[in-house]
Amino acid sequence: MENKRFFLRGDNYIWGALVGLCIASIIIMFSAIETETYSSDNLYDPILSHCSHIVISLVVAITLSYVPYKIYRLLAIPIFITACGLLIYTLLFAGKVNDAARWINVGISIQPSEIAKLGVIITTAYYLAKGQTEKGVSNNALKKVILVVVIPCLLIFTENLSTAGLIVLIALCMMNIAGVSIKKLGIMILIAALFISSILFTAHVLDKNYPDKENVFMKVVHRANLWNSRIAGFFSGNDIPEYEKDTEDKKYYQSHHSYMAIANGKGIGLGPGNSIERNTLPHADSDFIFAIVLEEYGILGGLVVMGLYLSLLFRTYYITRKCTHAFPAFLMMGLALGLVFQALLNMMVATGVGPVTGQPLPLISNGGSSAVFTGVYFGIMLNISHTALGLNNTNDKKTENNIEETNPNLEENYEKES
Repeated sequence: MENKRFFLRGDNYIWGALVGLCIASIIIMFSAIETETYSSDNLYDPILSHCSHIVISLVVAITLSYVPYKIYRLLAIPIFITACGLLIYTLLFAGKVNDAARWINVGISIQPSEIAKLGVIITTAYYLAKGQTEKGVSNNALKKVILVVVIPCLLIFTENLSTAGLIVLIALCMMNIAGVSIKKLGIMILIAALFISSILFTAHVLDKNYPDKENVFMKVVHRANLWNSRIAGFFSGNDIPEYEKDTEDKKYYQSHHSYMAIANGKGIGLGPGNSIERNTLPHADSDFIFAIVLEEYGILGGLVVMGLYLSLLFRTYYITRKCTHAFPAFLMMGLALGLVFQALLNMMVATGVGPVTGQPLPLISNGGSSAVFTGVYFGIMLNISHTALGLNNTNDKKTENNIEETNPNLEENYEKES
């Protein structure tokens, strides 16, 4: 059915999920951002800043919904190469934030690992679609996908292991969707697990024997060993102090106050603006915002937020079944999985189901670059849904035909239905 919504293009349900997350974000942030409000010269600056991030995200989504998805096949490899270059620059020259080199400043703060994640999703979709055969994915294409995943992960994992893990998980799911056998996926998972285990074990041994070394190599070792302590802290959860008991142990401080926030809600919530832990819980407006959701809005509020992400995934699956080419189907599923997996990881950390890590809740957590990249994901998905559901108008078709005439080989190997 043709959309009649002025300049908004794409599937109504995806728009509903996007707008729902924006509204939820603004409502939740009014309470969670209170610590920044107290430290600000202007009482309204923090919430206005967050609202501006939401508006930027919407503008990005609307803009990219007009960009034909076929262009991303041309941009896949350039985006990937650019992301790897930025990751190398970040490792060598970026300043440290919380002992990790994750951000570069080019007038605004950018997290190259987010660019890398987007680049991996697009490039993986490109090679998986190009390598489609009657038996699944060709070995040549699979080798290229593995390289596309491994290279950025090696550049990321010492500074941001959770993002590297997300990239691997998204890529594995995309490979499974594309037809890679369970046996091959199992071998890849085993190799990845052995590699990470050996790195963490080596880091533990070196950190224990050379704790005071300050050279570049040992700083990387100390950073990698931090994950050992987080994982150990997660599995020794009984050491977390009881409710309302103070703790100064950095290993448990965040988890302790997150659990206290959830306990305060008692399943039904304290009501909007009544959070007790928002001024004590570190990163209450970003990494641990889901704890504030459960404290103020209870289980029902948590289910609503989770439902917005899961509904996006289910709707995406439906739309990919309508795609007549492999590339947009793989790309759309990869983007949806990226958003949903990140959201679930954030929720798992806040509720104690996973070890502490710094993954924001997409679009709901405070943060400009996170909001922008979420807008990018939604914009691309909206454009694909616009085409897959037959919403194209005459001008859209002319634009796509011009792309094909300029690049006549683009459709080669993409005629197979997803």
